[in-house]
Amino acid sequence: MVRARADGQHGGMTSTDTPANGASPHGAPTMLALHQTALGGPEVLRPTELPRPAPGPGEILVAVHAAGLNPTDFKHRALKIFLPPPPLTLGWDVSGTVVETGFGVTLFRPGDEVFGMLPYPHGHGSHAEYVTGPARAFAAKPAGTDHVQAAALPLAALTAWQALVDTAGLRAGQRVLIHAAAGGVGHLAVQIAKERGAHVTGTASAPKHAFLRELGADACVDYRSADFTDTEERYDVVLDTLGGETATRSVDVLRPGGIVVSLLPGDAHTGAAAERAGVRAVVLLVEHDHAGMRAIADLVERGSLRAHVSGTFPLAEGARAHAEGETGRTTGKLVLTVR
Repeated sequence: MVRARADGQHGGMTSTDTPANGASPHGAPTMLALHQTALGGPEVLRPTELPRPAPGPGEILVAVHAAGLNPTDFKHRALKIFLPPPPLTLGWDVSGTVVETGFGVTLFRPGDEVFGMLPYPHGHGSHAEYVTGPARAFAAKPAGTDHVQAAALPLAALTAWQALVDTAGLRAGQRVLIHAAAGGVGHLAVQIAKERGAHVTGTASAPKHAFLRELGADACVDYRSADFTDTEERYDVVLDTLGGETATRSVDVLRPGGIVVSLLPGDAHTGAAAERAGVRAVVLLVEHDHAGMRAIADLVERGSLRAHVSGTFPLAEGARAHAEGETGRTTGKLVLTVR
């Protein structure tokens, strides 16, 4: 049997209507996906009927209840970065119910509620009614957490965890600066850093400072009116979500032996500046991570981590969600609702 992929590489009919029985005229199961056949603005995203994928060895098939949006979705929709050219179904965040397990899967059974991040970048496809992915890209959905909340977490929370905990080894008593602290990664990083016992400073526009303090931030810097380098404060860790010159300038506020973890490349001077200052400057690309997802689920269940969802959109209105996300004004996360 040819395995149908959620990215539509085996084709499919374009339609805004899914058959009532969820099957094609030939009897093969189908699904609705937020699909694109060209790069461009939000208008290239169309609700499209595609073949429903089937799980391969080590994979699970998940009925998607909700799927988070991240800036990387907007970038991949418009630009050729890591992925091949369209047709594409984007999306890496997912929360849903296991429908079927592939050969060798022992962690989950049909009916289990799971959340996770599909392998980045080539495992995309969660902006659809069904998606397949490696079983170990998922964890059990935190008890008492709904699918919208769970779907908002995986990519952003894993990024923050892998940056602060796995890469920087953040410890109690250390001081951390988080750029764009009210954004998707940033607001989760604030909570993770506080749970680790760190002193947290976040950059954000002044109207968002109250939100950051509610999350536990100890200090806030208004990036519109203040220069974050204009301080005697020195940090052990900087989480740089912006890249470019921000990475290089962040070197100046690190203590000797400190580290700046960037999510986007710095400019041409970052490496040399870090070497002169006796600090590390690294760029992180988030990875799917079963242990990391379990750690995030534990934080959620203990009440130490919660995603702020500033808006939800039905799957069929995904283009509108992309347009909203690209304004750059979102606090926390946007989520697509599927079931």
